[in-house]
Amino acid sequence: MSTTTATGRKVKTGATLANTVVYLLMIIGGVIMAVPFLWMLSTSLKPDGEVFSYPPQWIPSTFAWDNYKLIFTDAHMIRGFFNTMFVVIPTLVIGLFACALSAYAFAKLRFPGRDKLFMTLVGTMVIPGAVMMIPAFIMFKTFGWTDSWKPLIIPGMFGAPMTIFFFRQFIKQLPDELEDAAKIDGMNPFGIFMKIIIPLTKPALITQGILSFNAGYNDYLGPLIYLNTPEKYTLQLELASFSSYYVTEWTLIMAGAVVALIPTLILFAFAQRFFIEGIALTGIKG
Repeated sequence: MSTTTATGRKVKTGATLANTVVYLLMIIGGVIMAVPFLWMLSTSLKPDGEVFSYPPQWIPSTFAWDNYKLIFTDAHMIRGFFNTMFVVIPTLVIGLFACALSAYAFAKLRFPGRDKLFMTLVGTMVIPGAVMMIPAFIMFKTFGWTDSWKPLIIPGMFGAPMTIFFFRQFIKQLPDELEDAAKIDGMNPFGIFMKIIIPLTKPALITQGILSFNAGYNDYLGPLIYLNTPEKYTLQLELASFSSYYVTEWTLIMAGAVVALIPTLILFAFAQRFFIEGIALTGIKG
């Protein structure tokens, strides 16, 4: 009996030690990941003369709150934010719906050439985006879409291969019995998709919605290529306006980055539970 108790204590002690090491590593990792954000926040409150001071100062000698005022007056942050939302939201909503509909077809419907078509779609994921940049620009210029939001909105409405692959992995693990029961009740495939698949894939939709929102919200290269009129600039281009050939205003860039980060933090805070659930369930084999 004493041997069993001693063994149990050793196992419990070992588990406690393992958990302590894991939590310690997580804390260290969290601190390391927080350092860039804290430095960005510190720099955003510094006067210009302290940005490159040595040794580095984490706490500014004088808090330059005017930096946050200047980013709204000199860089038109509010206009850039609404321009970004105008570009991101239609692409996000329509693109996610198109991707989910395609993923449902690849996961649950049976039609000739389905697997070959899906493999072709997956194969396009290995094509570097830089390879398509010049042909896409020539095509959109031929359409007369340069210096407009169309190249940033319309292509994204048709979805993306990675998003379709993501949704297919999630939908594939849903029980076929739900679909069979709906068919017995006389529901067509589109009705099954809208009334059964969409509600059950809410974690995946929210997860991919966060990822797609962040990708569009932080996109700098696309607006840089296609937009020329300052009134149409997105948030990232407005932030880049603080950097010129001769001087870079790091304090204003960091202040703008802190403000630009707020919407994504709020979005993740509200959708965190679905985000984690979506990532976890997508890896389940169907």
